[in-house]
Amino acid sequence: MDVGAYCNNLTIELTGWKAKVYDIIRSVDKLPSGDKEKVLPQVNDLHILLEELDDRIGRLKNQCPTDWSPDKIELESKLTKISNVCEECWENISGGEVGG
Repeated sequence: MDVGAYCNNLTIELTGWKAKVYDIIRSVDKLPSGDKEKVLPQVNDLHILLEELDDRIGRLKNQCPTDWSPDKIELESKLTKISNVCEECWENISGGEVGG
């Protein structure tokens, strides 16, 4: 795979993760105050991760480095963190409280 295709595919993947995180934040915003407090630390983490995703997506669109090895490790770590934070957030909210 050439570098341009890799950067494009990675941009698409990160944009998908960004959409998932936004969906969670919007769902949490609709909760009563007491329920929001249960997941406040996770939501704060998600906002930080969104900023990092925005930065990374912007970088991918503006410059596509030929060697992504160091970044790949960091990105895999961030995606794992996003996944864990999202899962933790959902665990603190029952299904009936979010769109159910």
